[in-house]
Amino acid sequence: MDGYIALYMFAAICLLLMLGYPVAFTLAGTALAFAAVGVIAGHFDPAFLAALPARIFGTINNDTLVAVPLFILMGVILEKSRIAEQLLGTMSRSFGSLRGGLGIAVVLVGMLLAASTGIVGATVVTMGLLSLPSMLKGGYSPSLAAGTICATGTLGQIIPPSIALVLLGDVLSNAYQQAQLSMGIFNPKTVSVGDLFVGALIPGLLLVLLYLTYVLGIARFRPHLAPNVETEPVALSELLGSLLPPLVLIAVVLGSILAGAATPTEAAGVGAVGALLLALAKGEMPRSRLREAVIDTMKVTCMVFMILIGAAVFSLVFRGFGGEDLIHHWFEQMPGGVLGATLVVMLVIFLLGFILDFIEITFVVVPIVGPVLLMMGVDPIWLGIMIAINLQTSFLTPPFGFALFYLRGVAPPELRTSAIYRGVIPFIIIQLLVLATLWIWPALATWLPAAVQ
Repeated sequence: MDGYIALYMFAAICLLLMLGYPVAFTLAGTALAFAAVGVIAGHFDPAFLAALPARIFGTINNDTLVAVPLFILMGVILEKSRIAEQLLGTMSRSFGSLRGGLGIAVVLVGMLLAASTGIVGATVVTMGLLSLPSMLKGGYSPSLAAGTICATGTLGQIIPPSIALVLLGDVLSNAYQQAQLSMGIFNPKTVSVGDLFVGALIPGLLLVLLYLTYVLGIARFRPHLAPNVETEPVALSELLGSLLPPLVLIAVVLGSILAGAATPTEAAGVGAVGALLLALAKGEMPRSRLREAVIDTMKVTCMVFMILIGAAVFSLVFRGFGGEDLIHHWFEQMPGGVLGATLVVMLVIFLLGFILDFIEITFVVVPIVGPVLLMMGVDPIWLGIMIAINLQTSFLTPPFGFALFYLRGVAPPELRTSAIYRGVIPFIIIQLLVLATLWIWPALATWLPAAVQ
């Protein structure tokens, strides 16, 4: 009976979030309300709440999560300093004369921005403001232009350094240790954010390759949808001047992690300082703009950590009602064993992506299902990459995909919302294809982390 109360609590939280209530306070408030009723009814042991102060302190004191504000600051500085804007303009002029060239430029710049900012909203808005008018004016199909911008903007979910991978890595690390302790392994192995960064490289590049293939295929077989656009020639010095700063920053941040010279948190610090130095060198970071960047970083960081605290309260109450044991029992009884259970989890996360943000799913759903799947023998790196791509797909899925909202907010009125929805469908299929490929060949996510250890 108590386990089902935990499920009722989860359903109540989803309902309240759909009604628009703040995430962090909904998580904590609903959980505490259910806990209070449970204590009065004799279905909840208040001793579980005694662990809450230690949970909150552990969250705030977590060295891994220090990478979150640093990566956010790096991305915001690159956005405010117009480095991304200059890169996009130069690449568009370089490829625009080719058939489908503007689409190719958007995909390549989206990849570089994902590897240097990791912020989906900033990438979609930047490319929507700068590339969408050029693509529409050049005769591109509105749906193709919108779909390409939305899809490449979401690459920040999977291509490191990704905020989503930092948060997933911390949650999965705790879940992996919990799973091993439950199995009587008192010297548990660990999985780190760096492992997820390395594991995401091949799937992320595969997504980029498939996006480029799709755009080139449209340009080849339906040229009227992606024509060539007359642009001014770009001097080699101008091209290098736009490309080298973000490439050097990416090489320093990711290279230090891959080489084992720095942890993701240390690399994030280097990235934030590097982005600031690049902005100062360009003369694009006056004190007022730096102040805006710091304030924006503080707002996002506070939001993330408040959700973390709310999720800590929720997970304690969920466990106190026996919800974790109920989920474990269901998974063990499920047809298909571990594969069947994993498939159900992926489907549930995909459906929840229609109504919940990736942060909410990461902090609410993954701590519930993660330990159970890991106890059943699922590889934690593979599971993390699968969840990350799944959450990336939820950014594109109509009608509630957040990338669609970001683009709708900056798109011209003549671009119909239905055109945006039609445009993202092929890219959703591509992402589902990559998920299926990873399901069949898990080594795409696990080989590189094992090779660099």
